[in-house]
Amino acid sequence: MTDSIAVIGPERFSPGLRRAIGVVMIGASLSFLDTTIVNVAVHSLSADLYAGLSSVQWVITAYLLALAAVIPVSGWAARRFGAARLYVFALVVFTIGSVWCALSPSMGMLIAARALQGIGGGMIMPVGTIIWTAHAAKPQMGKVIALLAIPIIFAPAIGPVVGGLLIQGIGWQAIFWLNVPIGIAGIVLALCLLPMEKGGDAGRFDLLGLVLASLGIVGITYGLAEIGVAGRLDTAAVIGLLAGVLALASFVLHALRSKYPLLDVRLYANREFTAAMIATFALGAANYGGMILMPLYLQAVRGEDVIIAGLLVAPTAIGALLSAPFTDRFGPGVTSFVGAAILAVATIPFLFLTTTTSYWLLCVVMVARGIGFSLSILPTMTAAYQALRPGQIPDATPQLNILQRVGGAIGTAVLAVVLAGQFRDQATPAEQASGFATTFWWVLAITIIAAIPTTLLAYTERLARRRTKASGSRRPIT
Repeated sequence: MTDSIAVIGPERFSPGLRRAIGVVMIGASLSFLDTTIVNVAVHSLSADLYAGLSSVQWVITAYLLALAAVIPVSGWAARRFGAARLYVFALVVFTIGSVWCALSPSMGMLIAARALQGIGGGMIMPVGTIIWTAHAAKPQMGKVIALLAIPIIFAPAIGPVVGGLLIQGIGWQAIFWLNVPIGIAGIVLALCLLPMEKGGDAGRFDLLGLVLASLGIVGITYGLAEIGVAGRLDTAAVIGLLAGVLALASFVLHALRSKYPLLDVRLYANREFTAAMIATFALGAANYGGMILMPLYLQAVRGEDVIIAGLLVAPTAIGALLSAPFTDRFGPGVTSFVGAAILAVATIPFLFLTTTTSYWLLCVVMVARGIGFSLSILPTMTAAYQALRPGQIPDATPQLNILQRVGGAIGTAVLAVVLAGQFRDQATPAEQASGFATTFWWVLAITIIAAIPTTLLAYTERLARRRTKASGSRRPIT
């Protein structure tokens, strides 16, 4: 496979890579669309299934917990059973879970179905990444990630709009039925277009590592979800967070001593990879955490319904799509730094939100934020993969997905707590607008923190270019 890639060169995609990208884009659309489309159904689910909001929030939390628990095992399972076979299995589980969700007659049944859906959803992106990276040379990774940015960024942005339209026009069941034809199409195309290679020797399964990693990620995810729901650090959140941190610390110690660890934490000895992972985590917190604020502002302060609020947030996706072709033009280090700077500058207008802030201004700023996010997160992912050998990517992919998810969860929880604190003594729309403006200061701080490791990536990239030029100038003329 390596020889064929070398012949084709970095500019031309091989037929196998094109097929892999097309199939993975379908799965990515399912996984990322489902992260936001269910959020707008909370009130409808509460009314139709006769459940309080404290119960309905488990529809979202159960999906996150199952998703977080299964991600660590995806790298080992892909090596053991074959990445394409595991990808088809993940799509089947996700699609069956979607049917079960749509047919659920009670809240308990729906929560169980969402957990099954999360098991499939948690494997889709890590295994899909393993599939396309097996067909791509390092110089091609930036272009591939730019293409995959379409569902990764666009799907969550349109989720609230699509969800609002389906719920108002048909009912909450429609948001789950929507997944079924897409999932079936993905399964058929994967079976037809991807080589169903058998797995190989993946080493001894690290059961203790799986237990510790899953407990750690689930504990932290549960604690953050509890903070987001309660708007404060309650007892359940503290227990979840402490148990999660303790389990993750135990996992790291175990992985360093194990001959066959579930996830290779020694990858973090690579300085460029570590910087890229820290940036990915912080950018996920800044962007996905910040995404909850603007729809809430438009509904709580400006009185817009869910569809209008979703449409007014959609310019973020437009900016991301406009900038996607430029994510691999100037090197991932420099581009990620520029993108983080744009994201930070584009956050500043939100610090001055009022009850009459122009919608045109908000749309322009959100386009700029979409550009900044696309130019920062996508090159950062490229930098992480380019810093590794091909054999290390199956271990790196689950970790990258974990940091993205947990970063977004932490950002959401922190901003939810800050916003709840601002709303405690602010009853008028003007005071609430001021509360949103104060919360965006936190978004700006997180974004600036995310920009720090991108400077290391840019600096390392510049040094590499200097070394390449120096070696070229010393090359003897023949």
